[in-house]
Amino acid sequence: MAVYVLGHKSPDTDSVTAAIAFAELQKMLGVDAVPCRQGELNPETKVVLEKFGFAEPELRTDVTGEKYMLVDHSDIKQAPDNWDKGELMAVVDHHKIGDVTTPNPILFVAMPVGCTGTVLYTLYKDVFKKDIPANVAGLMMSAILSDTVLFKSATCTPEDKAAAEALAKIAGVDDMMAWGMEMAKAKSAVDGVSPRDLVFRDYKDFDMSGKAIGIGQLELVSLDLVDNIRDDLYAELEKIKAEKNAHSIFLMLTDIMKEGTDLMAVTDDPSIVEKAFGVKLEGKSVWLPGVMSRKKQMVPNLEKACAS
Repeated sequence: MAVYVLGHKSPDTDSVTAAIAFAELQKMLGVDAVPCRQGELNPETKVVLEKFGFAEPELRTDVTGEKYMLVDHSDIKQAPDNWDKGELMAVVDHHKIGDVTTPNPILFVAMPVGCTGTVLYTLYKDVFKKDIPANVAGLMMSAILSDTVLFKSATCTPEDKAAAEALAKIAGVDDMMAWGMEMAKAKSAVDGVSPRDLVFRDYKDFDMSGKAIGIGQLELVSLDLVDNIRDDLYAELEKIKAEKNAHSIFLMLTDIMKEGTDLMAVTDDPSIVEKAFGVKLEGKSVWLPGVMSRKKQMVPNLEKACAS
């Protein structure tokens, strides 16, 4: 029986490549593992898969009656539909432990690093002692570059850098940072993309002390790329807030080069931004210097603000 390996909804590069890399490891262990995705791929992920010779994983959003494994998340809001009507076999992640539960013990690996690719590197090398194929190593290296924003994010650890360097050698990538910039340019592509698709390109829902909070993120080589569509993006945030009956919807416009985020906010309580970041929200957005990580800098601060 096939076992499906799935990353989170609104998949990013780490989510998709981790599904492929973990499925490949499972195949080495004798499991009929099938990598899947829970949504459309973003431009960066498409470039990465093309470079290392992989097809798009199959689309699967429901696991009723299926055996499955999760990568890059363990939250119900990001899990496939009817997650509780299938059999969860394993979780490999680098976020906080979520609310997905199981009736039986499973393989559960979560490490405080910047990328699931780094966790998988440890599983291949140290736990299961399997050689990493060159093309799979390329995916994992790319995911680390993406998730750590070229090692600039607050989530980046020495383990991420060491894993990326080792994976680059296996993949035969001589100039890892040059490839990272190619990825960043692809990730920044906004021309011809609808505001809604841009908001949901890398988006997650959260329950923070009973408040429905949504956070999207666009990583850009320059904020100038969205100058002409800011009003459209804000209007879309308002629509999404109404549709989800949410307390707040945020969009992180993260400038990779300036190393900070222009945070767009539609919220029932503007003071939540000041409580979380010490800066008052005036108008539609506020600049947060040094803030580049949703996982480590946005979510924990907002959770504390919502609970206060």
